[in-house]
Amino acid sequence: MDMVRACEAFVAVSGHGSFTVGAAAAGMPQSVVSRRIAALEEHFGAKLFDRSSRNVTLTLFGRDMLSSARRLVELVEAMEHDAECAKRRRFRLAIPAVSAPRRLAGLVAEARRHDLNLALHTAGPGERAALARTLEVRAAIVSVPADGAPWRIPLGLAGSAEPAGQTIYVENLRAGRAGRNARRRRVWIQPEDDVPHVRDRVIRLRDGVGLQPAQVVVSASLVDAAAEVLGSADLLLCSAVQADELGLYWRPIGELELVRGYDVEAGLREDAQRIRTLPLATIGRCLGMSDHGSRSGDVPGDGEA
Repeated sequence: MDMVRACEAFVAVSGHGSFTVGAAAAGMPQSVVSRRIAALEEHFGAKLFDRSSRNVTLTLFGRDMLSSARRLVELVEAMEHDAECAKRRRFRLAIPAVSAPRRLAGLVAEARRHDLNLALHTAGPGERAALARTLEVRAAIVSVPADGAPWRIPLGLAGSAEPAGQTIYVENLRAGRAGRNARRRRVWIQPEDDVPHVRDRVIRLRDGVGLQPAQVVVSASLVDAAAEVLGSADLLLCSAVQADELGLYWRPIGELELVRGYDVEAGLREDAQRIRTLPLATIGRCLGMSDHGSRSGDVPGDGEA
């Protein structure tokens, strides 16, 4: 016997003095209400209602049991309300500051369809990891080496001058004899890529092909880096999607394959698992995964810079 549902039927009938009206008020078929009350009476071994007259009235035993039945029904209703509130409680998630608001809004909307009310906190890679460790957020999307990462975002170089698609070779940024006194083109690294498994590989490539140290610069912000690139022949290290959103033309790097890797970190395993239940592609789009072709160029070409 379902004690809660039986008590709901008992309370409904007692409040209306009728099986028919009580069943309608409880949203149950009358036959179901009758069965549940009969089961409750059998369980207690005593009658709850006097059915001898046209109106249904409580027996002495029924009056004694009514307050307990009401408390049980009210407690269940309160628990159901608390459960809904708990599901709506905001889940604070630290996420990279590399996505347009439209993509972030899409993530929040998709999470709500999975009964998860996200509150997004955008931050740099170091801050995200620290926030997760100190439990200031329930989970964070953190930067990790690309091998085995759930999300892998290819990186290339984007500029405002050359057409998209063709492979660019960093060694061609060396100044020739005629241009030794001219301003050398630079590669700007945004804060999101100021992590060892990305930054150090770019610096090793710089040294290996003979660029000047000042030709690879770690910027204080994405806005500053993008402004430098938009106003010159410099290049920004970024994803194809990011380049498209900034109005830049993206090209893969010829000398090495650079990939941003991301994973979930949380103080509690269940919080990390909660984020992993969301569709991978939904989070991936916020991190720079492309879901369709764009002016940035998703297919590497064969030419050189």
